Amino acid sequence: MAEALQKLVLDTLDKVGTIHDTRTLVIPGQEDRATSHEAQITILGMSKFSRYYHDQVRLLILQMISYDTHETSSHALTPEGAQIVIEGSHEARVWAALSAKGEGDPLGAQELKKKVGDEAAKVGQGRAFKNSWIAKEGSGFVKAVAQIIDSTQLELREVESTGTLLAGEKALAELRKRKLIVQRKGQWFTVHKGPSFSITIAKPETDLTVEMLTSGAWKTASFKKYNFEADGIPTSGGALHPLLKVREEIRSIFLEMGFEEMQTNSFVESGFWCFDALFVPQLHPARELHDTFYLSDPSTSLPPPEAYYKRVAEVHEQGGYGSIGYRTPWSHEESHKLLLRTHTTASSASMLYKLAAKCRGEEIDDEGREVKSSVSLQVGEDGFRPAKLFSIDRVFRNETMDATHLAEFHQVEGVVADRNLTLADLIGFMRVFFKKMGMTDVRFKPAYNPYTEPSLEIFAFHPMLQKWVEIGNSGMFRPEMLEPMGFPKDVRVHGWGIGLERPTMIRYGINNIRTLVGHKTPIENVENAPAVMF
Repeated sequence: MAEALQKLVLDTLDKVGTIHDTRTLVIPGQEDRATSHEAQITILGMSKFSRYYHDQVRLLILQMISYDTHETSSHALTPEGAQIVIEGSHEARVWAALSAKGEGDPLGAQELKKKVGDEAAKVGQGRAFKNSWIAKEGSGFVKAVAQIIDSTQLELREVESTGTLLAGEKALAELRKRKLIVQRKGQWFTVHKGPSFSITIAKPETDLTVEMLTSGAWKTASFKKYNFEADGIPTSGGALHPLLKVREEIRSIFLEMGFEEMQTNSFVESGFWCFDALFVPQLHPARELHDTFYLSDPSTSLPPPEAYYKRVAEVHEQGGYGSIGYRTPWSHEESHKLLLRTHTTASSASMLYKLAAKCRGEEIDDEGREVKSSVSLQVGEDGFRPAKLFSIDRVFRNETMDATHLAEFHQVEGVVADRNLTLADLIGFMRVFFKKMGMTDVRFKPAYNPYTEPSLEIFAFHPMLQKWVEIGNSGMFRPEMLEPMGFPKDVRVHGWGIGLERPTMIRYGINNIRTLVGHKTPIENVENAPAVMF
């Protein structure tokens, strides 16, 4: 219909020059003139082409025609008003239901409601009394006049046919007050030929092409004008990955509790720092190829500090510091293998070794080398200083990838070194740490780790899953690990670690880790991910 209406307007303009009143038009497919508000809206939509065509055609048509708008005000019947036109007003229906005075029994209020209905009886009774059409007789009502003129019905019929009343605004206001009519604003238009008037529409060009320049077609082509008020494409800013949001929250908790962040940028470690320095036996299954990624080129590391290396090898092979060791042959080849670190505890071991340097009477220079300390310790001093360290970084394990495991993931780790620490201190610290993360229901279960004794697994109650979920591991580093570094015998070190991916999956309701990390991660999920709490 849009094309037919467009042709009607353009053809009419071509014949008469100006359409003085669009209410005289007959919309194609209809029999009557376009006098209704809806019909004028249809014509307006065609004129702007806002409902049927693209922007470029709309701009073109605005050059082909112009129009003036004329405001109108009219009234229409409400459903109640339309009912009165058919059945009569409430007061007329009440009058008609009663008997004439002296010709029948008066009609009581309940009988009147049964005859004309609750609404008509309620409204009509008062208005009929006001008009002196009915009178009270005993406990009932009777007609007070022989004939009436239902002016309300007549006025509504006039409004229905003309949209207004000759009686004027006062009568209209009364009908509006009774909610029998509603006022409607309307429009009609005077349409003129525009500067680019034509009875046909050609789609304007949007680009100046090489072909148009070569052929000269640009000279006669019609180009779309730029709409500088049009909204541009929404710009998309950067977004933090959910892992980074949770990582930053955990990092803030550590810093708030007075921890110092460790340097953990060495993804490649030697078997010595990743396992041997932690008192992990060289025959431990975690060191097998099916659990660890080993490098082929280069395959061996530079030698660790010689004296420390000998002490570690000795405690493994023969024991010491109150331990009988593992009593297995020491392999230099196994200790020097290069691998992708399986945990950030390798970096923690290196940092603890540097922390114990003063206890050994040594210093670490700017290049990380050990040199003899130039500061002499006073009597009774052993050079130890308490420390609280943490790291959040990537680790690698030869895992079979599934919905909850990847070969590359993140580990959150912390260590606290001080004198005479106990297991109760570790548990108390863990409760405070996880409470700051929003997890108040925390449990601890005895476990085994090669380099911590005692060791504890950490569980938190997940309210969405309604079950206890393992979230980390912890313990106190063994003397076989600490004393070869040079720490005094009364120094204890707490260590714990949690994964970063599992808490993030729990927070964001993700059940497949491959949709959190990797090429299957929808970029929309990253952009729209909220900052959430447990």
